[in-house]
Amino acid sequence: MSEFTLNAQARTDLGKGASRRLRRNANLIPAVIYGGESAPVSVSLETREVAKLLLNDAAYSSILALNVDGKKENVLIKAMQRHPAKSFVMHVDFIRVVAGQKLTAMIPVVLLNEDTCVGVKVGGGDIFRLTTELEVTCLPQDLPDAIEVDMLNIEVGQIVHLNEITAPKGVEFVALSHDNNLAVASVQPARVATVEDENQDQPAAAAEGEAEEK
Repeated sequence: MSEFTLNAQARTDLGKGASRRLRRNANLIPAVIYGGESAPVSVSLETREVAKLLLNDAAYSSILALNVDGKKENVLIKAMQRHPAKSFVMHVDFIRVVAGQKLTAMIPVVLLNEDTCVGVKVGGGDIFRLTTELEVTCLPQDLPDAIEVDMLNIEVGQIVHLNEITAPKGVEFVALSHDNNLAVASVQPARVATVEDENQDQPAAAAEGEAEEK
């Protein structure tokens, strides 16, 4: 379980107008902390500090130590709003992490042994990642950095489903609790250009040649 640190300041000036002023004049990002037995708290974050944090993909699914005016709160990023055109962060929702209380989080999928996969090395196939992240539930101390899927013995035409993956200790896959056996990865035959594909390209090439002659 990774821990990242982020600083925040409590704010009382609320509403859409206040959030716009915060982003425009102070170069700060509005955010809210909720969950647990405490009341929601509105805070502001340094834009540069958030940008630096998000350079590490693990921050999206790891417990963060959020220092609010000197008081530490353990949180997870629950939701993040980005500008539709410029992609910068406009608002962040944090959910409190409570010791002894199970949490739900999206964890990235990591494929192992892609280069030595039987279906690739022997069968000449290609690996396809069908799921990039999985929703899990666990206690805070059991939160994994990633869900690892071993592709070593996966053959061409084979699909790896969620029920074939061994979850880390103390971790449960939410999809399986809803009888949703997700397809996570597969190895499929490599696409080879056919004679038909080449013939389809010839008329276009011939037309280009005629145009040049004219």
